[in-house]
This record gives sequence, structure tokens and C-alpha cells, in this order.
Amino acid sequence: MTTIFDGMPLISADSHVTEPIDLYAERLPASMRHRAPTIHNQGDWRILEAEGMAIRKLMSASELDLAVVGGSSREQRFREQEQDGVVAEVVFPNWALQVCFVPEDPELQMGLARAYNDWAAETMLGEERILPVGLVSMLDIDAAVDEAQRLASLGFRALFLPARVPSRPYNDAAYDPFWAAVQEIGLPLTFHSGTGYDPRIVRGPGAAVINYVLGAQSDGPSVFLHLAAGGALDRFPGLRIVAVETCAAWMAWVMTQADLVYEDHKMFRTTSLTMKPSELIRRQCHATFMTDTVAVHNRSITGVEPLLWGNDYPHPEGTWPHSVEAVHDQFADLPREDVFAMVAGNAARVFGFDISSLPVLASA
Repeated sequence: MTTIFDGMPLISADSHVTEPIDLYAERLPASMRHRAPTIHNQGDWRILEAEGMAIRKLMSASELDLAVVGGSSREQRFREQEQDGVVAEVVFPNWALQVCFVPEDPELQMGLARAYNDWAAETMLGEERILPVGLVSMLDIDAAVDEAQRLASLGFRALFLPARVPSRPYNDAAYDPFWAAVQEIGLPLTFHSGTGYDPRIVRGPGAAVINYVLGAQSDGPSVFLHLAAGGALDRFPGLRIVAVETCAAWMAWVMTQADLVYEDHKMFRTTSLTMKPSELIRRQCHATFMTDTVAVHNRSITGVEPLLWGNDYPHPEGTWPHSVEAVHDQFADLPREDVFAMVAGNAARVFGFDISSLPVLASA
């Protein structure tokens, strides 16, 4: 039976790699290796310990022999993603999400980021279908510029910044030298939810839902508004911003309300923009989602261009390994051109994938 997916690739704008935790101790400067994150047994649990965050339980001892998916082996990733209908992916780390951007120490943050970046360059760069992001700590802006330029020279096609920098929000003009450098380099900036802080803010009943929805997913609106209303997108029109794993239903609300508040509260404004906040967001910002029927419905407000689908491989909250069915359920009644934009075309445009070189696997 012919479906809207025939002849259409699936590109995941949000996938992950489970990097070896030992790489941080091995690659940090000798003076900082004792501060590297570790995973070890504590009673019946395997736990992650890292500077600046509370201990995190990972799995029970009885689960330690389970096969690990989402590793750095290209052959393994091709096989596991192809089983899911995905032919290309933007790859974010697992452990670095939690440990690299939390310590309030510029040298340690950048040391952890560089350790991951060097490992990612060695294991994943050079393959069109696998696009690893390069981590950039933002505590030292001059160092951030240097690392962004180094990553571009190595062949990285996207950069990864923390969603939050508690000591200096992204509407601070002190970031302008970095925005200027990145605009010249021409690489998109990604901001993964729940990074730059320990996202386990609320404890007790309902904490998992509260922290994910009101915490991590709110990182998308926060990044967009700081950069749009704060004027950075206006001053640097070449910046491309991607909020990752935040879903996208909130985009229509943010765009409409930001415009209303910008006009209604003009007497309090300290920044004048050359266009409405919504126009800046629509021009330069994108958000990834796995299953978000509200975002898909709201594309009449946001446009389809900002919407990027991802399967979140290999995380259990994602659509892997049932992405074709999940995508079909979300998009079956939509125009083919809109579906293509969300599952492939937008990601190819933002991240530089050559669709003509990719195989086609998706079917339903």
C-alpha cells in the first residue's frame, strides 16, 4: 500500500550516544582528573557522581549485564537506527548532558567539554549520516570563542551550549563576541533541555512529570525569549538556534504572547527590535519533538519551518525503536510537503545533510 512515507527519509534531529564515562578522567588535564565524573556501585545501585550535582541512581546491580544500545560503533548505530527507519541523525551525548555544564568552574567545564569533543571527533566525525554536536562551555566567553572555532576547524557542523547559565543569562550583551564569532562560522547552536543545571529541582509526588514539563521543557521558551526579546537574534541575524528535546507546542504561545507583551509594555522596554519577537523566532529558531500533536497543529501559527522531528534514540521516552509507526500516527493526515519538512527537509537545511546521498528506509 502506498503511503506518504514512500520515498521519504527520516532524519532524527535528536539522538544520543552513550560515551564511555572513563574518557573524562583519561582526557582531562592531569591537574583535574581527580574531579572527573565517575560511575560506580553503591549498595544495590550503579550510580553517577559528578561535581555540582546530587548523586544519580542509574540502574540496579541486576541490570548491569543488559546489552547497551546507542554506543559509538557506526555499524551498530546504522543497524539500530535503520531498524527504526532513520537514515541520519544529530547526536548528543548522554553523560555529558548531565556533568559537563554543571560545575561552576570555567576551566573544569571546558576541560570536560573538550574531552568529549575530542572523543566524538575521533569516533563519529567523517560520516555524512552521523552528525555529532560539539560542546561549548559558556562561563569563559573568550575560551568559548576559541573552542567554537576549533570545533569548526575539526569538521563539526553544530555546536551545543547549555540551556541555562545561572550566573549570566543569555540576554546579557557580554555574549555578543561569541554570537558574532558563531555567525561568522555559520554553525547552528543547539540547546538541549535540562542542561547547565541539575534538572531534578522538585522532589516528592509528581516530581518526574513536574521536572520534565515545567523544568526541562521550559528551557526552550527560556532560550528563545532571552535571545529574541533580548535582541541577540536582531543584532546577529545569521544565528540559527535549536531547542532540543523541549517539544514545540509552546512555540505558538511564546510567539503570540511575546508580541503582545512587547507592544503593550513598550513603556518598560529597554531594547527596541527591528521586527516583532515572533518574526525573529520564526526566522532563526527551531525546536525538536518526538510526539507533539499540539505543535503539529499549531504550525499555522509558527510555520512548519521551525519544527524538527527526532526519535531520541536510544532513550526509552523517545519513539525508537517504533518511529515509523509513531510518525505515521502523528502525520498520516497531513500534506506530504509538511511531513517531509518536519522529518527530513528542515533538519537537512539546518544541519547540512545532503538528502540526495541518504538511503530511504521509512515505510508504513
